[in-house]
Amino acid sequence: MDKYMEYALEQLKTLVSIPSPSGMTREATDYLLAELTRLGFRPQRTRKGTVTCDLGGTGHGIAISSHVDTLGAMVRSVKSNGCLRLSQIGGYNYNAIENENVLIHTRDGRVYSGTVQSTHASLHVWSSNAKDERTDETVEVVVDEEVRTAQDTKALGIDAGCVVSFDPRFVVTKSGFVKSRFLDDKCSASLLLALARQVADGAVTLARNVILVFTVYEEEGHGASALYGMPVEDFIAVDMGCVGDDLNCHETELSICAKDSASPYDFDFTNELIDRAKRLSIPYAVDIYPRYGSDCSTVLKAGLEARFACCGQGVFASHGYERTHIKGMQATLALIGDLSERVY
Repeated sequence: MDKYMEYALEQLKTLVSIPSPSGMTREATDYLLAELTRLGFRPQRTRKGTVTCDLGGTGHGIAISSHVDTLGAMVRSVKSNGCLRLSQIGGYNYNAIENENVLIHTRDGRVYSGTVQSTHASLHVWSSNAKDERTDETVEVVVDEEVRTAQDTKALGIDAGCVVSFDPRFVVTKSGFVKSRFLDDKCSASLLLALARQVADGAVTLARNVILVFTVYEEEGHGASALYGMPVEDFIAVDMGCVGDDLNCHETELSICAKDSASPYDFDFTNELIDRAKRLSIPYAVDIYPRYGSDCSTVLKAGLEARFACCGQGVFASHGYERTHIKGMQATLALIGDLSERVY
């Protein structure tokens, strides 16, 4: 594993440890601004919160996008027993967060810990435990403070509108698998940082103007919408590739998305990605994701006049406790590097 992949893994570990559910992303973007500045660039943050960074190069502009907002929750109400009812941030199954450790971020800056539990958590008490459907009515956050009533919890500053973030549980196995929440899409964000470091070191020589884009509302469906005026010829969303069912992709491969829930991707640009992968001997798969959307969807609907495509490392158990592999990350970094170094 070369130093740029080691760097990407370090950045990924750091990024997933920063709570950033959609709407609460300032700490994550502060980190991006500091790291890109440390590498010698001049990143900017838009009013909406997106971080952009011009890596240099001239002509044939390309925007390479990932997002750093994540799934999470907001406190819908404080229940009479002092526990919290949730409203989702992003889309996921409540089964995927049961028993997860969380942080509760109050509006005045305090942070408390807790756990997502079934309202019938103990099998020794409720025989319906295994049969209950998990919904916002049947799971709750148990706060790690001595609270028994709604008044007790509210006295801590916890009330409707507080944000709940999930423990990422980041792990890299000896076999090269990377397990964590929020690989969608902080894994891709770490690879964009690795590309920036390659450019800073002279390991990648730009053959075109390359602009990195880190959006902050992708999980809510409007991440890149305000960027429709970017002066680029190509826009590529670097996001996760899904694994399972009749799909071809594996975690060890680059996924090239040909069509998602919003649109087919540009035929010629997608073919170009396939050709690049073949030329570089990158392990890849082409798939269709009917329950998937990317930053391409929103920026194009807003009016961006550019070719568009989507790729990324394969990710198992998306919007749950996710898994990818270093090989898939390496394949993705190789492709975005080639997009930066070579114009077809």
